[in-house]
Amino acid sequence: MAPRGLSASGLRADQRDTLRALLDLYVLRLPDSLSGDEGEKYASDSALDSLSFLWAGGLEPGQGHYYRVQGPSLLAEYDNTQRGANHVHTVWRDPGRDFGRDPLAAHYANSHG
Repeated sequence: MAPRGLSASGLRADQRDTLRALLDLYVLRLPDSLSGDEGEKYASDSALDSLSFLWAGGLEPGQGHYYRVQGPSLLAEYDNTQRGANHVHTVWRDPGRDFGRDPLAAHYANSHG
């Protein structure tokens, strides 16, 4: 999947800080055995520059929305498009190590028919 959205290299300093904080939220949910290595991957400015951010959907409560943070070895997705934007799915994956599997699509197919 080709990166889409805004390149992190074009973000202002405050926007880059927000992107780092967002990545930290995902990293903190990982097992301790993974969180250190994953967090370090995007600690440097040059590593952050390799990412892109894509937003789709509404901005108001109750409006479905989705975002993606994507880079060479990262695809983090947040999908809140069901039940009046009251049912969230998140995915953190390394597309280079998951053999092309799409966990979010698989979940929808298996759990939401």
